[in-house]
Amino acid sequence: MESRAEKLGRIVSLVKLQLRLSEWQLAQLRQQERTMQDEQAWLVGTLNEGKAPAGSSSDSIARRLNKTSVGARAVQERASMQLDKVRSETRRVKQLEEVARVALADKLRDAEKRSLEDITGTYAAVRDLTTRPASRNKP
Repeated sequence: MESRAEKLGRIVSLVKLQLRLSEWQLAQLRQQERTMQDEQAWLVGTLNEGKAPAGSSSDSIARRLNKTSVGARAVQERASMQLDKVRSETRRVKQLEEVARVALADKLRDAEKRSLEDITGTYAAVRDLTTRPASRNKP
């Protein structure tokens, strides 16, 4: 039992690390999504004003907007998939934590049982030693 509880504890630690990595990746995707949305807003504003920055035409801005929009949709899709992965890993962590908690409780119960057996065995041995001489004295 001891080995199983320790192994489960290590597994839980590793799965939690994987979850943290997935959460970090999701945060990165969301940041990328916000950056692209900001760029889209700026490009739309530039097109609406009709004043293209130096060296740019409205056609080049429109192409850039189209490219940014496609990229933003791809990032949104990846972020959605990553969110699903984070949710799945969160459920997995909770399940593994419960299994590890049960294994640890079993380990503690076994240790307590062994301790009680040792105490009971010692008590029985002491009782046997104290009752034997008394029985020898009787005719």
